[in-house]
Amino acid sequence: MSALLQPNIILLREGTDTSQGRSQIMSNINACQVVVDIVKTTLGPRGMDKLIQNHRDVTISNDGATIVDLLDIEHPAAKVLADIAKSQDSEVGDGTTSVMLIAGELMKEATQFLDAGMSPQTI
Repeated sequence: MSALLQPNIILLREGTDTSQGRSQIMSNINACQVVVDIVKTTLGPRGMDKLIQNHRDVTISNDGATIVDLLDIEHPAAKVLADIAKSQDSEVGDGTTSVMLIAGELMKEATQFLDAGMSPQTI
């Protein structure tokens, strides 16, 4: 019984953001939407190429997996979205852009429910 009364101790690195709630969920969705918007225009037969410059290397591609690999993504939720695309590429070899767009659209639709006051767990 005494084990239930002991407080939880969480160790975080200095400078770690510990925000919670609706604002954090919206921040996560917005970060993912930025990555989705970058990759969105590469989809389809009329997809545009992206020019990405990393230090001295320049890459031109319209492949979603290549673009995600070259982006330096810092936000944890956006990294999860990038990991989804990488998993799709490693398992199937195609569909990375489509997977990111579907996930992005699901998140975009979820914002309407969040704005209406629905619980994130229900969504």
